[in-house]
Amino acid sequence: MDAMDYGSSVTPRALATEAVHAGREDLASLGLHAPPLDLSTTYPSYDARAEAARIDEFATTGARLDGPPVYARLDNPTVARFEEALARLEGAEAAVAFASGMAALTAVLLARASQGLRHVVAVRPLYGCSDHLLDAGLLGTEVTWTDPAGVADAIRPDTGLVMVESPANPTLAEADIRALAHSCGSVPLLVDNTFATPVLQRPVAQGARIVLHSATKYLGGHGDVMGGVVACDEEFARTLRQVRFATGGVLHPLAGYLLLRGLSTLPVRVRAASTTAAELVRRLATDPRIARVHYPRIGGAMIAFEVYGEPHDVIAGVRLITPAVSLGSVDTLIQHPASISHRIVAEGDRRSAGVSDRLLRMSVGLEDVEDLWRDLTQALSAPPVAPLRAAAPAGVPAAAGRPVAAPRPSGR
Repeated sequence: MDAMDYGSSVTPRALATEAVHAGREDLASLGLHAPPLDLSTTYPSYDARAEAARIDEFATTGARLDGPPVYARLDNPTVARFEEALARLEGAEAAVAFASGMAALTAVLLARASQGLRHVVAVRPLYGCSDHLLDAGLLGTEVTWTDPAGVADAIRPDTGLVMVESPANPTLAEADIRALAHSCGSVPLLVDNTFATPVLQRPVAQGARIVLHSATKYLGGHGDVMGGVVACDEEFARTLRQVRFATGGVLHPLAGYLLLRGLSTLPVRVRAASTTAAELVRRLATDPRIARVHYPRIGGAMIAFEVYGEPHDVIAGVRLITPAVSLGSVDTLIQHPASISHRIVAEGDRRSAGVSDRLLRMSVGLEDVEDLWRDLTQALSAPPVAPLRAAAPAGVPAAAGRPVAAPRPSGR
């Protein structure tokens, strides 16, 4: 399952080995052990004619330049190492990194729209901001929402993309990627693989042509770096590089360095957290305070569960677990999707996608399972917490019982 072959001249290596060595094979010959961090924004050249020719070539083809990248918006050597490594782990020809997962999705939509293909077919649930970007038409795109069985019928001549997230955020619903890819025909299938990572599934091997990651999550793995990345074939990567150059959504070199470092421990982190998550799922499934538990067949470190009681009391009651947006870090996080990550999605659309008001989503980290269970079970039994009241302006009495309006979120 984990053997990875990148050509007849290369002996297949396990995923864990690739995670450690991909993007780093030349270091020993350079006399280095750790990858170098290149923070340059510009690169000197005394041959302006040659630089002009190289820039023209990039403008025409989008291919990565030979030699120094002229300017950091075209490329960066440290980021390129991360891109190479991620492409290898996903089994794709190339990868293009961006400043965030949303910047990466934006680039994909703009790349397809530039070819006159503005229509997107999408399957809910998606991450709330991905849903909003598609539904609001902010980039001039039009979306048709459907279930997996309706994808083929929803495709039009101007459809540029079919998008699915599997396991889905936050319900952890899974799609048959191979069947979806077949339904797409010649239209590219984009799979958001943020939750699964290449440790648990490789969508390209199942027929997907584009794989999206919020690299902020498991790829970075420590809650201290933001980024996004798209794995795809080299032809589409060239278009994405041109979009990235034009729009400026570049990944900072330090982020590229941290993401490359994060990949080296990705298999260990995902498998360890998944073992703990599976045990917590087993316990939650028999807990009388829990109405329903969601957990994907492929496993993983993400859990979603619906409570009989008040979910906000659980959020307020945890002490070891951190109540915060995002996921994939070494520490365990919990959040209420209807209030935070998916609040931007219309209430009716949320509920029809299975995002109930009593659903909680938990990203399991690397803590001991007994400590996590102790914290979670005491939070499930915590006494009710009084709702926050809005602060009244000076001289104006506060309206009794009026809660503070929740802000529109941006975190996953």
